[in-house]
Amino acid sequence: MARAFASQADLEDKPITFEELADGLYAYTAEGDPNTGVIVGDDSVMVVDTQATPKMAEDVIARIRSVTDKPIDYVCLTHYHAVRVLGASAYGARHTIASQGTYELIVERGQQDYESEVGRFPRLFRDVSSIPGLTWPTLVFDRKLTLFMGEREVQIMHLGRGHTRGDTVVWLPKERVLFAGDLVEFGATPYTGDAYLRDWPQTLAALRALGPEKLVPGRGAALKTAEECEAGIAGTQAFLTALYGSVERGVQAGKPLKEIYDATFAALEPEFGEWVIFEHCMPFDVSRAYDEAAGVEDPRIWTAQRDVEMWKSLEQAEKAAEAAKQQG
Repeated sequence: MARAFASQADLEDKPITFEELADGLYAYTAEGDPNTGVIVGDDSVMVVDTQATPKMAEDVIARIRSVTDKPIDYVCLTHYHAVRVLGASAYGARHTIASQGTYELIVERGQQDYESEVGRFPRLFRDVSSIPGLTWPTLVFDRKLTLFMGEREVQIMHLGRGHTRGDTVVWLPKERVLFAGDLVEFGATPYTGDAYLRDWPQTLAALRALGPEKLVPGRGAALKTAEECEAGIAGTQAFLTALYGSVERGVQAGKPLKEIYDATFAALEPEFGEWVIFEHCMPFDVSRAYDEAAGVEDPRIWTAQRDVEMWKSLEQAEKAAEAAKQQG
């Protein structure tokens, strides 16, 4: 592989942007690191995704305090991946909100996900010892939960499976601002290791139907026009279509995983290779697409051991192919 396993070599801090998209609605972004959204209501604040550790959350809190002294009463989880949610305790929120599907994922694989992602992203899990444990929701909804933060209407919705079983978006209908979580990426490679790839495009269509005029993706810069929002949604869909199509063709032809990986990497690199974390995501993405195309409905749990085994198997196959080429 061209880079160290699972972003372990990515140790350089990224420049942070904290910008107001509409009155009281903010995007906290950092050049392809996980994004956080901030919603300031009449009497309180909601944070959408929390960063990986309480230590990493401190900077988000400092930015919030630069614009308001209102209490942070709500934390909303767009989905359950440790890098998104384990900083939640820093905010002292009264309520942590998640979809039913996200709650089920915490029960099923929360600890394994924690251990796996700490190994993948050492920089983002700075001061990992400050994490008190898994992040558990206090409010769980099925399809839709509407909150009124004073006069501000906040719709929290599960519109379908995609990046995970429990993906949640936060929609401000009056302002037409959408916090999309990892259902949408911009200039950043979608991670699909826990995805439902055949469902994801339909879920993106439901996001598109909302008609967002500003959008905070899971990774990448905030999108500030309707045209940019469409570009983010369409770009994500293009990646997913190319990924799954390539892998499905390989599975139908009876090819082994490593051969499918190589072909898919080569097919996608010209268009998407410059996207953030492309080389990090591709082994996980192809592995899940291979399973789904082969009939494995629900994503298998990624453990720290499975991460390493997957990476080593690809490296070994790569070395064997190179040795065979040299002998030939």
